[in-house]
Amino acid sequence: MTPAEPIDGRGAMAWLEAGEACGWLRPLDRALAAFLREQVPDAPPLALLAAALVSHQAGRGHVCLDVAALLEAPDRVLGLPPEVAAAEGAPPPPSRLLGGYSREELEAQLDCPALIGSGDGDAAPLVRHGTRLYLRRYWACERSIATALQARIAALGSWRAALDTAATRQWLDALFGPPAADGPDWQRLACAAAAGSGLTVITGGPGTGKTTTVLRLLALLQGLSGGAQRIRLTAPTGKAAARLNASIASAVDGLGLERLSGGEAVRARIPTEVVTLHRLLGARGDTRRFRHHAGEPLSADVVVVDEASMIDVELMAALLEALPPQARLILLGDKDQLASVEAGAVLGELCARAEGGGYTPETADWLERVSGERIPAGLVDAEGHGLDQQVVMLRGSHRFGADSGIGRLARAVNAGQARSVADWQPPPGSEVVRVPLHGGAEDPALEPWAVAGGDTGPGHAGYLERLHEQRPPREAPQAAQEAWARQVLERHAAFQLLCAVRRGPYGVEALNARIAAGLRRRGLIAGERGWYEGRPVIVTRNDYGLGLINGDIGIALRVPRWLAYGAAADTEAGGSVLRVAFTASDGSGRIRWVPPHRLESVETAFALTVHKAQGSEFRHVALLLPDRPSPVLTRELIYTGITRASEQLTLLEPAPWVLREAVGRRTVRGGGLRALLGAS
Repeated sequence: MTPAEPIDGRGAMAWLEAGEACGWLRPLDRALAAFLREQVPDAPPLALLAAALVSHQAGRGHVCLDVAALLEAPDRVLGLPPEVAAAEGAPPPPSRLLGGYSREELEAQLDCPALIGSGDGDAAPLVRHGTRLYLRRYWACERSIATALQARIAALGSWRAALDTAATRQWLDALFGPPAADGPDWQRLACAAAAGSGLTVITGGPGTGKTTTVLRLLALLQGLSGGAQRIRLTAPTGKAAARLNASIASAVDGLGLERLSGGEAVRARIPTEVVTLHRLLGARGDTRRFRHHAGEPLSADVVVVDEASMIDVELMAALLEALPPQARLILLGDKDQLASVEAGAVLGELCARAEGGGYTPETADWLERVSGERIPAGLVDAEGHGLDQQVVMLRGSHRFGADSGIGRLARAVNAGQARSVADWQPPPGSEVVRVPLHGGAEDPALEPWAVAGGDTGPGHAGYLERLHEQRPPREAPQAAQEAWARQVLERHAAFQLLCAVRRGPYGVEALNARIAAGLRRRGLIAGERGWYEGRPVIVTRNDYGLGLINGDIGIALRVPRWLAYGAAADTEAGGSVLRVAFTASDGSGRIRWVPPHRLESVETAFALTVHKAQGSEFRHVALLLPDRPSPVLTRELIYTGITRASEQLTLLEPAPWVLREAVGRRTVRGGGLRALLGAS
């Protein structure tokens, strides 16, 4: 194949095979093109390539491939990561592949009705809508989401008309106190907006009070209904569900409802159980279908979804299909975080105009009547879209104050201030530390953050020292064994090394191996591969049989045989077995003991990718950047990594200029939801 000349079907497949061989394309991407070539032997080669590239884009989180952008700048849209482009046998860049065609010839090759249809009345595996090219499944999901949301947006007037505004104002005053004179209380406004809508999107960064807002909102809705609302709380992952569960359970008593008539009855009707979305919808084993759908909807009046940035298009479509038309949907999340691992960035698309408000004068007046809070004039727009009226952005962080190093850095990253971020040096005593790694991946300066520690220091030695030093006697009761496991898990969660990439000398694969070797040399673990005591693991796929969800973290511990098998099975004096301890996701703090051989989808978790850490929080985070740019290294990834830290952040930087490059690059996911909603 000569890359600068038009190619045939065999040349197209050769290019895809080279892309798969160097790890850029997934086997699934190439296999799809091969299958379609068998089904449609006369398909133009670029139509086959387009099918593989649409699949590839889906694997990178894009719902669709923007054909116009591809034809204009193929290397930017499909650019090979540097490590892949430099690999032996790498395919030529996309610009050379497409260089032998004129724009008209490229468009003509995509005119293949057997492969690419319009979506309506045809069965083509790909759908083209304007400049966007979809796998049919994602096109159907996006259209389903748009239809459901349009219905809720259109019903806003009837929701507001049905609301008792005087009673709402009374409850808001009881929950928040009287309106302040120093500017709008966005939490109060969010509650008012949600009380008068069937769809509310509440977005905000760490510490802006999303959980506090939803707790008061639940009290408001139950108070207005006399406690009659059937409320379901959910999150995309077990980790996120457990965090919301614990937050709400611990805060319900502090609502001050005892001052209100019937307040205690309302408190009793505020749910504290949070389940994963898959469990809420009724996941069915190895199928994509759920037990709840339009024909068997959820039994709920209100559904609250936390960490909504992590929801992909398929899961959002399934949720909206299962939601009764009369039920409220409340989405909570940080629009600036990384989007879902799977295809789609639903929350990001819904919140694209959140910074600017876009509230119509009618909405501003209505919110003022209900809440007593006035929307600032700069956020009012007579041309605001219906979607804008149902999005509230919480502004101002309670976790990171104005002088907080973590907060300042996160805000600068979010604003795309690449040069100032790269040049900023934390003052002495700051909770942010920048550590240059001049010696590359083997720099000894990396060692303390990977291996060393102690009870309060960084690194992973701390939780292993606690594991060994505080192990209860073999005859200690089950409660003592679980308390020990809980302490080990909590100490492990106090510090986490996060990597921006998976492969390479600064990726999680290399770091996990390096950390295990270092800990074994220090005598803190007995092995580096397979199962050994002290190995931390992260679940990578939901396992409802074991009660484990993607993102759950457990640690392998040696426990007495009687704890694993029951007293009758303990026939060996001093006998012990290896079990993996997980904290139950119901907020109870219970320990779930799982035999290692039952865990089919886990990875070692000394180091995690930022993607895997999304939805989690650690007191101290060490964020390790690579020594060269990568397409995955974006502003959103840096922001997400930074904001996983609640108290202390360490930036480990082999090449400071990489941070500047990352902050200057945004994650732009292909999708057409806003266009379908008419809100572009």
